[in-house]
Amino acid sequence: MTQQLTPPQIDEPLVILVDTNDQEIGVAPKMQVHQDGTLHRAFSVFVFNKLGELMLQQRAFEKYHSGGLWTNTCCSHPSPGETNEQAAHRRLMEEMGFDCELEHAFAFLYRTDFENGLTEHEYDHVFFGHAEPIPHLNPEEVADYRWVSLVELDKWMAEKPEEFTFWFKHIYEQVKAHLAKAGGHA
Repeated sequence: MTQQLTPPQIDEPLVILVDTNDQEIGVAPKMQVHQDGTLHRAFSVFVFNKLGELMLQQRAFEKYHSGGLWTNTCCSHPSPGETNEQAAHRRLMEEMGFDCELEHAFAFLYRTDFENGLTEHEYDHVFFGHAEPIPHLNPEEVADYRWVSLVELDKWMAEKPEEFTFWFKHIYEQVKAHLAKAGGHA
């Protein structure tokens, strides 16, 4: 069953609605989906350098939720007709100003409600990349970035968990488990 929710406003991006098995069931405007808490497809990118450090981004302070919080290298939603990998490459360029090879690592489902009334309910595909870029940040998306070792990140998150996005805290545990199974390498 394909469903189309309220007609989108001009230039409002559409996201892909999915069921709990990641089967596409329709499309809807991005903001409406986040207001209604509708399950939709998303992706998260984790870029590591040769030292095994992870590139984090600090979300732009003006973002519609989680502004100013630290999170994984890049994340967003594929557009209708776009694969998760195509979207990951596109958004890596749009947000961070670089691209690199990406490998699909795993996927998971999560839901969280924000204080501003919005809800993230996503079937999230996680990609790993390896690169040594100097990012060219899009200031509408990203306030800052930093490379951090996983040991430093564990300490930082334990001391100041409020500085990180909800989904990053959730994904990071799964990323560490995935890395452990792979012998510690992304």
